[in-house]
Amino acid sequence: MDSVNKVLDKLSKSKFRSSFKLKQEDIEYIDKKGLKKIEEHALEFINNRLAPKYIANDGKQTPMKGHPVFKAQHATATCCRNCLFKWHYITQNKDLTDEEIKYIVRLIMTWIAREYYDFKR
Repeated sequence: MDSVNKVLDKLSKSKFRSSFKLKQEDIEYIDKKGLKKIEEHALEFINNRLAPKYIANDGKQTPMKGHPVFKAQHATATCCRNCLFKWHYITQNKDLTDEEIKYIVRLIMTWIAREYYDFKR
C-alpha cells in the first residue's frame, strides 16, 4: 500500500474524488463530536460496511452525504470494495485484515483533518 500522502495526492487529480469537500455542517459536527469520535465512527463504518468478505449491497453501501466519514470515503476511494481494489489494490472477496482497516481509517482521517483545518483557516 502506498503512503497516505502519496495516495491522497493521486486521488486529488481525479475530478470525481476531488469534488468532495466538507461543508459548514460537517465542520460543526466535527466541532461538536471531536476528531477522536469521528475516527471511532470511521472504524465502525469500515468494520460494518466494508470489512466483510461478502457485502450484499457493495457499491451502494456508502451514502454520498450525511456524515463527514461518508464524504471522506468517496474522496479517498474507500467507499466500496471495487474502489478499494481499483485505487488501493486491496483484494476483493476476502475479509479485510486489521492492517488494511487501519490503513483505510488513517486515509479517511487524514483527508478529514486536512479538510477540517483548511476550512478553519
